[in-house]
Amino acid sequence: MGRELEEMPLFPVNAVLFPYSTIHLHVFEPRYLDLVRYCLEYDSPFGIVLIREGEEVGGPADPYLVGTAVRIETVHQLEQGRIDLRLRGERRFRIREFVDGQPYSVGRVEPVVEMEIEETPENFGLVQTFRSEFESFIKARFSQQDFNIKVTFNDDPQLLSFLVASFLQIPNLERQRLLETTDTIDRIELIMPHLTNMILDDRAPVTYKLAAPDRSEWIQPN
Repeated sequence: MGRELEEMPLFPVNAVLFPYSTIHLHVFEPRYLDLVRYCLEYDSPFGIVLIREGEEVGGPADPYLVGTAVRIETVHQLEQGRIDLRLRGERRFRIREFVDGQPYSVGRVEPVVEMEIEETPENFGLVQTFRSEFESFIKARFSQQDFNIKVTFNDDPQLLSFLVASFLQIPNLERQRLLETTDTIDRIELIMPHLTNMILDDRAPVTYKLAAPDRSEWIQPN
């Protein structure tokens, strides 16, 4: 493996979190309350991993091996010891082995390293188109608001790809594939069709079929 492994508490969920994105968790199981207390006491991150087999609540869960390390941003204490958390994704990791002895899952993990982007005209053009399409999507989403917005994004294509991925309404397995991809250009190419569909959906007129009671006050209902 060639590098020292980091020991990290793991929180399996039925969701995929991308780096730089946020997620809210409602925590009530004693084992995960212990995990949160440990991370708060030692200012430690923990890992969000998608469940491959098993359940979020109760029994054991077998996770996919690539996840996202998160930091706790806010904590809200609730009744009966429950807590609500706001978490922010920081970086990806790959689980190399599991550690016994804790009530919650713990893994020894290594960083997932992104490949450098080859500086070619084709890659530059793809990134520029990707950025422009997403800017158009965001502006269209706010076009009916009473204020003007200025859209600016980080120049890092990797960061941009994860930002756009967080907007996609796609199955978790497709989101996991995007998370595991280590080539930014490949990830952008996977996202582009979904981004195009989101833009087309936003532009489509909203229609619905009227039932007979809805037409009762029309002068000449058809």
